[in-house]
Amino acid sequence: MGRFKINVLAFLLLFVGKFNTLALQDVTVDLFGAENYGTVAAFGDLNSDKQTDIFIIREQSELVIFLADPKAPYFKPKVHITNDILPGDNPITSVVPGDYDGDSQMDVLLTTQTVAKMVSVYIFWGNNQTLDVGGWLKLNKTFKDQPLVMDFNGDMIPDIFGETIQPSIEVCYLSNRNPLWQNALTSSVSMRIPHSNAFIDLNKDFTADLFLTTEGSKFETWISKDGNFTKSDIFTAEPPVKNVGQSSFVDFDGDGKQDHLLPVCLDDTCQRSAIYLAKSGLKEWVPVLFEFQQRDTVWSFVQGTPNQPLALHLGDYNLDGFPDALVVLRNTSGSGQQAFLLENVPCNDPKCQSIGRMFHIHWDQSDLGAIPNAVMATFFDIYEDGILDMLVLSQAEGKKDLIIHALKNNFEADAYFVKVMVLSGLCSNDCPDDVKPFGVNQPGPYVMYTTVDSNGYMKNASAGQLSQSAHFSLQLPYTVLGLGRSANFLDHLFVGIPRQPGETDIRKQEWTAIIPNSQLIVIPYPHNRPRSWSAKLYLTPSSSVLLTAIALIGVCVFILVIIGILHWQEKKADDREKRQEAHRFHFDAM
Repeated sequence: MGRFKINVLAFLLLFVGKFNTLALQDVTVDLFGAENYGTVAAFGDLNSDKQTDIFIIREQSELVIFLADPKAPYFKPKVHITNDILPGDNPITSVVPGDYDGDSQMDVLLTTQTVAKMVSVYIFWGNNQTLDVGGWLKLNKTFKDQPLVMDFNGDMIPDIFGETIQPSIEVCYLSNRNPLWQNALTSSVSMRIPHSNAFIDLNKDFTADLFLTTEGSKFETWISKDGNFTKSDIFTAEPPVKNVGQSSFVDFDGDGKQDHLLPVCLDDTCQRSAIYLAKSGLKEWVPVLFEFQQRDTVWSFVQGTPNQPLALHLGDYNLDGFPDALVVLRNTSGSGQQAFLLENVPCNDPKCQSIGRMFHIHWDQSDLGAIPNAVMATFFDIYEDGILDMLVLSQAEGKKDLIIHALKNNFEADAYFVKVMVLSGLCSNDCPDDVKPFGVNQPGPYVMYTTVDSNGYMKNASAGQLSQSAHFSLQLPYTVLGLGRSANFLDHLFVGIPRQPGETDIRKQEWTAIIPNSQLIVIPYPHNRPRSWSAKLYLTPSSSVLLTAIALIGVCVFILVIIGILHWQEKKADDREKRQEAHRFHFDAM
C-alpha cells in the first residue's frame, strides 16, 4: 500500500510538472535597492530567523551584514563593522561566520592583511541575535595565509587552522573565548599561497577528512581515523599542470563519493584552459572541460590573484542531481570577460569516458552575458525555495567597489530537490538565553541520499557542508541536492558529523521516506548518540507542489460531483418507488 501511495504521488507530480525552461531575471533592485555594491564575502543566518543573510565587504574597510527581510528590498544593511574599530588600518580580506564560543549564537571571524603580508584574525561575538561590535577578540598569533575554519577536535565548535609565522601548522581552539594553540599535524607541511585547503569526507565514512594544498601545488590528504588525522594517499598528489587554480570537492558523477575538481591554465599566460577531475583511488586526472571555443572566439580562465584566486563556484542549478559551476572567462582576443554557466552533462568525448560526465559551457546565456567586466559569480538561494539563483560581481569604471547583480533562476521543470542544513547540536530546546539554534554555520557535516529515479534505477548524491572558508569560497550554510525527475520519497538520507579524538564509532544517522521539495534541519544532539538526533522538516511550497495540490483538489471535487449526481439519481429513484408503493397500497385497499 505504501509503494502504491508513492507511485501515485510520483504520477501526480510528473503529470503536473512542466518541461525545463531556463531563464534568468534581474532582481537586483528588489533585493538591494541602491545598496548593490561591495564584495560578497559569506552567507549565514545571523539572527536565527531561518533566512540566509549576506555578508559584504566594502572598500576593504567595512563589513556590512544585509539581513533578509520580507519586504522589498529583501536584503537590508543592518550591521556595520568598520576597521576604525580594529587596531591599525589593515584591509579586511575575508569573513567567516560561525559559533566560535559554543553558545549557539552566530559570531563573525574577520581576517585582515598586515603590511608584512601576514593575516590577523578578529572574532566578533554574537549577542541577542546580533553582533557585539564593541566586544571582540584578536588572536595572539598571525597566519601566513587566510585560515581554514574547521572542527578539528569534533566538538562541533569551529576551530581555526593554518600555517603560523613560526612556521608550523597549528590549530586554535577558543576555550571560554580564550585562544588555545596546538600543533595540528604529525609532520611538517608548507602551505601554498593562496591555499585551497578543505575539511571534507574523502573516503565515504561520513567523517570529515583534511585536504591540503602545499608548496609546488602538490596535494596531501589526511584521513580522520578514530578522530585523529593520518596522512593517506586518496588522490594523486601531483597536479596535471603547474599553473593551477583552487581545488573544489563535489560528487561530480553521482556515485556518493567526493571528487576533486581543479581548474588549470595550460600555459603561463593562460591562453588555454581546462578543468580536470580526480577520483578517490584513481591515480589519474581526467579532463571534464577542454573546449573553450565559441565559433571563432577562444575564451579562457582569468588568472587570479592571491586574494581572489581562480576558483569554481558549484551548485546544482537544474536539480538533476549533478553539480554545475559558475566561472568567469575572458576573451583571449580582446579585453572583455564575463560569467558563464558550466552545466554538468553526460560525456560525449573519449577523454572523459571513464567518468561519464563533463562540463558544457552555456554560451547563449544572454542574461549573464549582459553583465560586462564580471569578476566573480556564485550560487545563492535568494527566495529560500530550493532553486539556486545567481549573484554576479562586476567591476564598474571609476568605482572602488564591485557592483552586485542578482539573477533569479526562473527554473520550472519536473525536477525536485532536498535541502539539508546540519546545525551544531550543542543544544536542542534548552539553549542558553532561550536562543534558537538555527543561526550557526557548521563546517564538517556530510550528507548523502539514495532513492529510485523515474526509470527505476538507484540514484544517490552526496555533499559536504562548508568544507572551505578561505579566499571567497562563498559556500552556502546548507546543501541543496537535486533529485532529478524522481518524485518519489527519498528512500534513505544519511547525515554524518566529525568525531572526537579516540572515538571509534561513526557519528551517523539515517532518515527514511523524506518528502521531495522539502528542507530538513538536522540537530545532532547529543553528538555521540545519533539515534537521539532530531530533524525538523519544512515543505517548500514550490509551483510543482501547488500544481499537485490543485490537481488533487480538482480530482476530489470531480469525485464529489459524481457522487452528488449518483446520490441525486438514487434519491429520485427511491422517491419514485415510494410513490408507486403508496399507489399500489391504496389500490389494493379498494
